[in-house]
Amino acid sequence: MEDNQSQVLNLERLQALETWLKTTNTKLTQVNGQRKYGGPPEVWDGPTPGAHCEVFISQIPRDAYEDLLIPLFSSVGPLWEFRLMMNFSGQNRGFAYAKYGSFVTANEAIHLLNGYMLEPGYHLSVHRSTEKRHLCVGGLPTSTRQDDLLQVLRLVAEGVERVSLKTGPGIEGVSAIVAFSSHHAASMAKKVLVEAFRKRFAVNISIKWQSGEKLNPDKPLLTDKTPKRLLPSPPKPMNSKPSVPPPRLAFRPSTPPGFCRAVGGPTATQHPTPGCSPSSSSCQEHAELAASPVIFLQKLCEVTGVGQPLYEIYYSHTGPDGFLFFTYKVHIPGVTVAHSGLVMVLPGPSASSTMEEARKAAAKHVLLRIYNNQLTP
Repeated sequence: MEDNQSQVLNLERLQALETWLKTTNTKLTQVNGQRKYGGPPEVWDGPTPGAHCEVFISQIPRDAYEDLLIPLFSSVGPLWEFRLMMNFSGQNRGFAYAKYGSFVTANEAIHLLNGYMLEPGYHLSVHRSTEKRHLCVGGLPTSTRQDDLLQVLRLVAEGVERVSLKTGPGIEGVSAIVAFSSHHAASMAKKVLVEAFRKRFAVNISIKWQSGEKLNPDKPLLTDKTPKRLLPSPPKPMNSKPSVPPPRLAFRPSTPPGFCRAVGGPTATQHPTPGCSPSSSSCQEHAELAASPVIFLQKLCEVTGVGQPLYEIYYSHTGPDGFLFFTYKVHIPGVTVAHSGLVMVLPGPSASSTMEEARKAAAKHVLLRIYNNQLTP
């Protein structure tokens, strides 16, 4: 519990905030225990930020407000959104979130402002925001099939990207991990899915944020066939269907057919992409590139003649929300300096699938650096 001294408002700081808001014509919105700027602000002219563009800020003095924080974090790059967590007393709760237009800018904010002394005795802590985007749906019928569950979820929630099923000891019925396009989409789905499944399908499900399994931090997560120091170059594209989410259904059943009809029943007919025939080689190649940044980076290296990328990926730690963190180095023979960094992924059904997701994330980082910084592969 906070002491009495922490509840005393600093009227000088409040007056400075009011003056800054009027002078700069900045608009703040109070909602659900937080005060929000932007999302986006009126002056924003870029696209909506993707994943990993938000930073978590803690160790904020309780009487520090947006007039100090927004200019500081805007000095790194334009802010898409800034959220300061607030108490009913009018003080902040000591932490906030800042979202930028790219993960590169978010990285710069972490490097530049982590440890920044906002005032004597107060050093800000700035780290990557977890931006939870995965829900665990429990209590599904044992006949549930992955493709059909994906179809049902897209009927009742926005932003559903993919679904993976979980079965085994300690799991009642079937559970599913559902990935969403954003934390906001996942939060909205968390509020409506239980009631939607009860009304539409007479099925009682449970919903919670996904928490991952613990891995041994002393051992890299490698498969039996993987060399201990160096992972092989990316495999050639398989003939399997690329993991690109199918288009949203353009219809809704006039009467709910019952959950057993939608989950475990016939799979919906797949429609080809407009302008592409299923046998078109250009269409297949486009789908492969869209499905995997690993393949895209491989093709880029082939075109530029610098040699195939080689990956070193090691497990680092597990975050509080279950995301697995991996360090990586991507060596490209024709480039003297290796690309390196840290990526986070959700645990997969096996070590090999989790490692593949980490490699995709590493390849995406390299591609974004090449694009944003005009670097050679």
